[in-house]
Amino acid sequence: MAAPGFIFDGPEGAAATVALAHGAGAPMDTPFMTAFAEGLAARGHRVARFEFPYMARRRAEGGRRPPDRAKVLLETWRAAIEVLSRSGGAENLVIGGKSMGGRMASMVADETGVKGLVCLGYPFHSPGRPEKLRTEHLLALKTPALIVQGERDALGNAAQVPGYGLAPSIAVHWLADGDHGFKPRKASGRTEAQNWEEAIAAIDAFIEGL
Repeated sequence: MAAPGFIFDGPEGAAATVALAHGAGAPMDTPFMTAFAEGLAARGHRVARFEFPYMARRRAEGGRRPPDRAKVLLETWRAAIEVLSRSGGAENLVIGGKSMGGRMASMVADETGVKGLVCLGYPFHSPGRPEKLRTEHLLALKTPALIVQGERDALGNAAQVPGYGLAPSIAVHWLADGDHGFKPRKASGRTEAQNWEEAIAAIDAFIEGL
């Protein structure tokens, strides 16, 4: 499979490169994705964003398209990792992304030997179906991982996730009153910007600690 195109942020000579993929319904240059890429870049990390084939076609041709089959999504991740590893090696690469993008990254992390994994709002179960878990591979994950999750995330909240038995390699950072995009309710006294900034700081600390 051909490697995807990238948007790069941050210094070329950074110690770590962070590859981020988008979620199922929105592209790589949303305010959310841009905030995280630029926030991590400002902390000295090299960030590479890319799109899966269905999203790239949507950008070129317009219209809405459903996500590619899992096989295509995983192969796109492998191709992206191969390209990004040419300069510094997979051992200097942290992979992840928003929701589906992070989930697919988590499924290739161990096999590709990357340095770390960062998931922004992991979809622990299907929408409205908490019994349909997407955690089997996370029970034995070896790659050091950080999952940043809103406390109210409809795809895995603070009451549910602790009972899933995740591997010891996985740390979960909870964002106060956040939903799947980390947005809190006004009554919480928090803002979306505060939760995004806290998330970026947590990711930065995680990367520095690898």
